[in-house]
Amino acid sequence: METGGGEPSSGFPFSIVSDWTQSVSRRYQHLLDKSTPHVLYRWIGLGAVAAIYVLRVAYIQGFYIISYGLGIYILNLLIAFLSPQVDPEIQEIVDGPSLPTRSTDEFRPFVRRLPEFKFWYSITKAFCIAFIMTFFSAFDVPVFWPILLFYWLVLFFMTMKRQILHMVKYKYVPFSFGKQRYTGKKVASNDEMSS
Repeated sequence: METGGGEPSSGFPFSIVSDWTQSVSRRYQHLLDKSTPHVLYRWIGLGAVAAIYVLRVAYIQGFYIISYGLGIYILNLLIAFLSPQVDPEIQEIVDGPSLPTRSTDEFRPFVRRLPEFKFWYSITKAFCIAFIMTFFSAFDVPVFWPILLFYWLVLFFMTMKRQILHMVKYKYVPFSFGKQRYTGKKVASNDEMSS
């Protein structure tokens, strides 16, 4: 059986669903693109989402294993956010030293392995997924949460110590605040040249 457009009717509902999902996907991507320059508001929104998740877990007093998994995932993202795109240790073995070690060396800007927007987006998605998981009792595995918290803190401090030592060894800072900013030379206007 064919519809008026000459297409079989068996594909008709699937094309509507496909068109609808593509439209929703485009709108969602448009909203993400519009939110990109609003860094502060994005992080405030993430703080609100995280607070809602924490309140939910505290209120129902469960789902600590989900929170532990979320914490490990966020720690993994943080390491990628603080790491350079090209690891100086590996590049030093292959190409020789590449980061400037003297003031006469060429300046190379710090390029993250995980850009800020993807870092924010991944954490936001993780909190939303973890929040949804708290509505299913299958994910509420009984555990003694102080042990999980202690183990996560040990992992966090050991990992951060290693990352900070790596930053000191290869002399890079993954943050832009506090760094000296250079401005280009001023171009003299016609009025200044005629004087």
